[in-house]
Amino acid sequence: MDLKKLAQLQVQMAKKVVLRDGFSKLEKIAGVDIAYKKNKAFAAAVVLDFREMSLLEVRIRVMNVSFPYIPGFLSFREAEPMKSAILSLTQDYDVLLVNGHGIAHPRGLGIASHIGVELGVPSVGVAKGLLCGEVKEDSEKEAVPVFFEDEVVGYRIIPGRKRRPIYVSPGNLVSLKSSLEIVKACLRRHSLPEPLYEAHRAAAEAKRKCAT
Repeated sequence: MDLKKLAQLQVQMAKKVVLRDGFSKLEKIAGVDIAYKKNKAFAAAVVLDFREMSLLEVRIRVMNVSFPYIPGFLSFREAEPMKSAILSLTQDYDVLLVNGHGIAHPRGLGIASHIGVELGVPSVGVAKGLLCGEVKEDSEKEAVPVFFEDEVVGYRIIPGRKRRPIYVSPGNLVSLKSSLEIVKACLRRHSLPEPLYEAHRAAAEAKRKCAT
């Protein structure tokens, strides 16, 4: 495991990220998340109707993982099981939400960008904490920008009173503006946007049902 080479790969892949909207409509939205039991990853991909936020499909893939959790290199642990679940979906989708960062990453390639580039799909990262950058505006506003090296790379969103903030950044083929608008539209009764809430729930349920 040569982290220097992996970092160089991320830098090269980051050059392929497109921060323009690569979708013409937004009717169905997907989400993907992972739960773990020892070295076994339970990846769940879901598709929801964008307007109603009703669940249309759930797919689970289980895979053994050996790469450790290292901040900044999450995609080398989780991208393969996530992609396996995403590729098993039978429903089409217009945008994919990923539990992780997009361009709000030290080398501009969080897991949402990594998956978006490899699959060639519009993707947005949603995370529960910052990996890099800062929120310069001390504000209780619903959404404020996150800056990294003097550039806006995403937004902090406070989903509602007494809820933890989430951090949104475009992954690939989605603009900064659209990444914020899409995630805000997906926030309903939970701190996570509905596609990620459903993916998280499905992954946790698959883990719970696993006997070994």
